[in-house]
Amino acid sequence: MSTHAAAGAIDHHHDHTTTTGIPNKKLFMWAFLASDCMFFGALISTHLIYRLHPTPNQPDILGLFSLELTSFSTFILLMSSLLMALAVNSCQKGQVGATRKMLLGTIVFGLIFLTCQVYEFSHFVHEKGLTLNSSMFGSTFYTLTGTHGCHVAIGVLWLVLMYIRTFKPADGSPWILKSVVHLLVFAVITVASIKALLGGVHAIHEHGATAEALSSLLHHELPALLATFISFIALVVLGRSAKAVEFGEANAIDVESMGLYWHFVDIVWIVIFTAVYLLEYL
Repeated sequence: MSTHAAAGAIDHHHDHTTTTGIPNKKLFMWAFLASDCMFFGALISTHLIYRLHPTPNQPDILGLFSLELTSFSTFILLMSSLLMALAVNSCQKGQVGATRKMLLGTIVFGLIFLTCQVYEFSHFVHEKGLTLNSSMFGSTFYTLTGTHGCHVAIGVLWLVLMYIRTFKPADGSPWILKSVVHLLVFAVITVASIKALLGGVHAIHEHGATAEALSSLLHHELPALLATFISFIALVVLGRSAKAVEFGEANAIDVESMGLYWHFVDIVWIVIFTAVYLLEYL
């Protein structure tokens, strides 16, 4: 149980020590998101303008996209937003264990989305010949979706750091070494799982959802699968701690600010998915 949980009810929405009544961290996040909204607005507008006025070397966009893959990654990102909301709710109630689980779930879903994007970019470059320099569409597409992917990657890193933060002992005992080990485990599981997922997508693309695809995956990605499994076990072992932690209701504003960022990234992707992908099918 958190040492802050016994401190009584905390008003998570109004901070009477500030002039606005809004916690400074949340106000800063809203200001940042407002500026980021204008930034993405400029990128999306640029893409739409060149879509209406295509250059002579415009590729066959309908033959380029895989709506099934993009719809799947969109669904995954939307579900991660639900988990993020549950993490905020759990933290506000002082439920540290539930907060950790929801944060881990959000991290996993974020990594799946990034894996889909990496596969899509790789497929476009090597199979379709779409690069930043191949056409104006390629320039605007990679700049827009790549910038969003960077935002998702930053969000995943933030989630990982927040998850590690939940293990800070309340008694002030050293935890830096455990934090570094946690970070290394996350690094290994991220690289290994993305490699294994990419291998799985390639296997399904070549052989379909058959036993041959599974055999191909095990043959080519066995080290990545083993590394992912071992890292996951290490993550479970590191998470089994009975010590009281310096994390609870008082940290809800930190998780909530992170949640605002994550929800913003999800909303921006819905706009991108509609403007870049769905419009081509109308």
